[in-house]
Amino acid sequence: MAAAMLLMDFRDVKNVIHERPEVSAMIMTPTIPNEVTFCDQKLDISRYNMHEGLERELTSFCYFHSTTMRYFKRANRYFPIIEPILKAKGIPDDFKYLAVIESGMDPRTSSPVGAVGLWQFMRTTAKEYGLSVGLTVDERSDVVKSTQAACAYLKDAYKRYGNWYNVAASYNAGMGRVSSELKRQHAENALNLWLVSETRRYVYRILAIKQVFEHPYKYGFIFQAKDLYKPFVYTVDTVRNIKSLADYAQTKGVYYTDLKRLNPWLRNRMLRGGTQDFFMHIPVIEEMSYKKPNRYVHNPNWVVK
Repeated sequence: MAAAMLLMDFRDVKNVIHERPEVSAMIMTPTIPNEVTFCDQKLDISRYNMHEGLERELTSFCYFHSTTMRYFKRANRYFPIIEPILKAKGIPDDFKYLAVIESGMDPRTSSPVGAVGLWQFMRTTAKEYGLSVGLTVDERSDVVKSTQAACAYLKDAYKRYGNWYNVAASYNAGMGRVSSELKRQHAENALNLWLVSETRRYVYRILAIKQVFEHPYKYGFIFQAKDLYKPFVYTVDTVRNIKSLADYAQTKGVYYTDLKRLNPWLRNRMLRGGTQDFFMHIPVIEEMSYKKPNRYVHNPNWVVK
């Protein structure tokens, strides 16, 4: 039975099945709230375009179950890293959901146009915000450094707009495009702009995935602690230049593949860091097995009590 069935009162389900016995599965539109909150700002979502925009994205997340489930699993690993950085940099916690829709919480992911990492930085923008992008290193895939760079961008955008909805839209369309369209269309909020489809959907995707993450059971997602990905446990080694990462991994008693997984910013079989220090994460081997089931739950609301 479809996961979104949980949105219907079970008495209603019983009545439907009683009246229409040929029904064997329920495929339904998710419940759409009249109001949402983003960055502590309440937003009336009842206007037709807003209601329909949020409905489209909630429906997508609810019925692409396997993809949305992976978002939760990976978030259990990476939210504990990015949330403190957002807080320290003065960025609202809700922007962690921007990272979810940008990358699916996969720090190695890349887009067809060349955006890379959790925050999907293009090469030029990454360098502008202090990230190293080269033959052996791509800090767009460094979870900590890319999150710090994203915070810098978001702060610059907020200085321009003073509105977090516009900031979120600009992360997709660029500050120049959002600013020019606000002026040309005589609008103050990006949600009231006519933009290309990808950007029109963008903020609603953030609002929708926030709804799902905050109310997983309501939208049909049921997890136990063992279902979520274990956070990596590691020690840190300060390094600069390494001729062979496979040889280096062997000296640390780990596999090369583990080194690559825990350090997604590595882009080659060697490291040419010059005079720059890099922090290599070395996995703690006994914590790399699910023989010891995951017990860490970043958000208690994600699991069945």
